[in-house]
Amino acid sequence: MALRLGKKERQKRILQELQVHPHVRVATLAERFDVATETIRRDLDALSGDGLITREFGGASARPMGHQPDFAERQSTAVAGVERIGMMAADMVRSGDVAMIDAGSTVAQIAPFLTARAATLPRTFLTNCYAVVQGMAELADHDDVLLCPGQYNRRENAVYGSDAVEYLRRFHANIAFIGASGVSRHGFSDVNRDAVAIKRAMMERSDETWLMVDHTKFDQRYLENVAPLEDLAGIITDRMPSPEIVMQLDRAGIRLLAWQEDKIATV
Repeated sequence: MALRLGKKERQKRILQELQVHPHVRVATLAERFDVATETIRRDLDALSGDGLITREFGGASARPMGHQPDFAERQSTAVAGVERIGMMAADMVRSGDVAMIDAGSTVAQIAPFLTARAATLPRTFLTNCYAVVQGMAELADHDDVLLCPGQYNRRENAVYGSDAVEYLRRFHANIAFIGASGVSRHGFSDVNRDAVAIKRAMMERSDETWLMVDHTKFDQRYLENVAPLEDLAGIITDRMPSPEIVMQLDRAGIRLLAWQEDKIATV
């Protein structure tokens, strides 16, 4: 018996289908949901635009759980307004603070805003990301910008490995800013296993950790789980997620900072 569903529920069912089958076809979905093929195409285009699926000729496929585009490609295809995440994160760093900053196209958005904010007392920044260091070059005359040693990964424009992890463990920070490939009720996860070790080290050595992710990362799971949501102080994002996700975060005691209608919404 054909299901007649609203757009939101239909798109949710499409995502569920892709968790079971790696590829879905427009014609098959149109028949299943008893709607026109053009309706399904619009659904797939919308899901693809949100970064939730990969659009293909005649249908769509699930985003690979163990792969993501490299740093440069992610920067060039970032969702509109992602720089707001960097702005909100930079506002949390106080004069004299020590902050650890992860690698990633979203987390790197913090660099120019930290540069633009003057501080009375010198701040100290530790990062494994070359893009972050380059973005904060003007701070070198006042603040300390420390780059981890380690093995350089060209795809991520960052360093990883045991040298980087051990270096981070020499320090203690007021706050850490990290990224993730996906966020779900199971926790937050990443496709890069080397990156997971860096994130955990930063969390271990910081008083509080804030996750910087755009709205497309919610309800997504990837190769390796970094930590449960409860290990975070909060999440900074560019758009308020669904009420279901907001409720989950509230139950876990996690603060949520989201850009909403030219202002910051705090939950």
